Amino acid sequence: MKKRAWIVFFDESGVSLLPEVRRTYGPRGRTPVLRHRLNWKRASMAAALGYHATDPGRGPRLCFHLKPGSYNTTSLIEVLEQVKTFYAGEPVILVWDGLSAHWSRGMRAWAADQDWLTLERLPAYAPELNPVELLWSAIKTRELANLAGDHLADVADATERGIHRVYSNEQLPWSFLTHTGLTIHPKPPQN
Repeated sequence: MKKRAWIVFFDESGVSLLPEVRRTYGPRGRTPVLRHRLNWKRASMAAALGYHATDPGRGPRLCFHLKPGSYNTTSLIEVLEQVKTFYAGEPVILVWDGLSAHWSRGMRAWAADQDWLTLERLPAYAPELNPVELLWSAIKTRELANLAGDHLADVADATERGIHRVYSNEQLPWSFLTHTGLTIHPKPPQN
């Protein structure tokens, strides 16, 4: 039986004021130099990338959250409340990793009361199966590459530009799923 639900991959990542150092171009003989303040201020970002299980025409949906500091069970529940609103209460199968906050007593108790949500766990040590990991890579190698911001707001603005770039390209979220080797809508067998 096919379940008419969104299959949503979820993941968190961290960013800081320390630049993501990447290769770049510079004039011949002059090595580019990144100048930044040594500042350990950190922010965390979470993304929920969803694909409809039975209707590929509905297209992927991307829900994004950014906050100073790190996520815990309470803050993740707040993010999932936003995901519920984002998906308008439609059934969601949430696929995420084994982070302790994902499977804490508080999270399991909260999830048990949610009729719209089913939690599934990715296999241990298999980040390559989560398309959101490719989202982080796309943003960190472009918008956040060599960014030496003075404030977390600079990093947040660059991250949001990256999210908008990815979401405005209809094929990019699908390519993340394809790269994992997973399929949501298998092709019908040919005769």
